[in-house]
Amino acid sequence: MSALRCFLVEDSPTIRGELIAALEEMLPLQVLAWADNEQAALEWLAVPDHGCELILIDLFLKSGSGMGVLAQAGRFQGQAKRVVLSNYATPDVRRRCLALGADRVFDKSSEIEELVDYCRSLGEPAAH
Repeated sequence: MSALRCFLVEDSPTIRGELIAALEEMLPLQVLAWADNEQAALEWLAVPDHGCELILIDLFLKSGSGMGVLAQAGRFQGQAKRVVLSNYATPDVRRRCLALGADRVFDKSSEIEELVDYCRSLGEPAAH
């Protein structure tokens, strides 16, 4: 099984490092690149050759917002699953993220196992 190609949008160096290490250890997943602000994320996503399959987005960034990234991500990497990972995954935030095109929303503090399961399911061949 080939590694799931991921782009990570996360501004905290500590969380970013821990998340990359954990996901790459537990899953066949490769983080191709990361951005800590909206502009850098959109610039990376705008390059079609990057071909990521999963975009993990935090909502609060160094500048701009994850909501802005989420709203534009489908335009650039339409085939990629868009997943929000936030400490602020309230019901209202979840609804707003889904309305902006998120495939899933996970709480950073309590739903990491669910995120891993979801990512694992993306790497499995579809049943016919």
